[in-house]
Amino acid sequence: MDKIGKRIEAFIKLGDFLSQFSRNEILKDAKVEFNDIFFDGFKHQLKLAEENNSWFTKENLLFACESWASALTEKNIEQWTKDESLNNDSTKTVAIIMAGNIPLVGFHDFLSVLISGHAVLTKLSSNDKHLLPFLAKYLEFCNEEFKGKISFTSEKLENFDAVIATGSNNTARYFEFYFKDKPNIIRKNRNSVAVISGNENEEDYAKLSEDVFRYFGLGCRSVSKLFIPKGYDFDQFFKGMYNKQDIINNTKYANNYDYNKAVYLMSEFDILENGFLMIKEDESYASPIASVFYEYYENSDDLKIKLFEDREKIQCVVSKDFIENEISFGQTQHPNLWDYADGINTLNFLSNL
Repeated sequence: MDKIGKRIEAFIKLGDFLSQFSRNEILKDAKVEFNDIFFDGFKHQLKLAEENNSWFTKENLLFACESWASALTEKNIEQWTKDESLNNDSTKTVAIIMAGNIPLVGFHDFLSVLISGHAVLTKLSSNDKHLLPFLAKYLEFCNEEFKGKISFTSEKLENFDAVIATGSNNTARYFEFYFKDKPNIIRKNRNSVAVISGNENEEDYAKLSEDVFRYFGLGCRSVSKLFIPKGYDFDQFFKGMYNKQDIINNTKYANNYDYNKAVYLMSEFDILENGFLMIKEDESYASPIASVFYEYYENSDDLKIKLFEDREKIQCVVSKDFIENEISFGQTQHPNLWDYADGINTLNFLSNL
């Protein structure tokens, strides 16, 4: 097997390992390699991640494991890599500055660098520091080529050839200045939107609740804004959201809900709410936790133009037969490996270093 094949095989094995950790059950599979060394240890890391960050609930941590287990299959990885030239003999060191808003949020960049044959220097967010170093050790057992190619630092980044950095719009300005002399991908704030036609059924809205509430709405693929037709009745929307009512039992979410509701009421904003979610008419894309913004539209073509003009602010558009490259209701947190953040082909960037 060639080097690329071995790298792919290691990530397929990692997918098999992660498949043991699902929301239904955590069940050890005797066929998974190196389980005696890693299975119990990863259970412990999941516990530490949950204790370290109260947004990282067991449900969301295991959802992230499920998502990566389903992505890291032979079929998916080969489809993702087939059109890229990964026979690069000149190994570069690629620094990755990761966000920490959702579990394993920087894993795709990490995967992309290693699959490309480069070395990775990772600066983790303090909010998500437990899972990836452990999974990196598993990969080193699966493929010895990775030993010496994976490093983590909490210090200033040094001795790297290119950088992939994710942060807010403010930190992106700093990144763009600081890394201006290196090949780079700098990611800024993005949010996801849903276009409602009024013809959706009950099941569509129930699926949309997953796009709104998964990871407490903290991901860039989380729907934070609705575009709705004039005269729209919100009853159907709120009915669809109702199956996520237990989210208010999370203390941190409930505190944010109470705080943002108080701010809205003191500011005398018009809001609609159902006890665990507020909606407010607002032209912004980024809504606070426990709230979703909405904006009316009158003409589909005008809305398509607006979405195109604002594409730098938007990660996903959820809709039903409305626009090219739309995401189906309930699917924003199930991206394919080739669904690149910000639409920038990371593998292509890395293969051309």
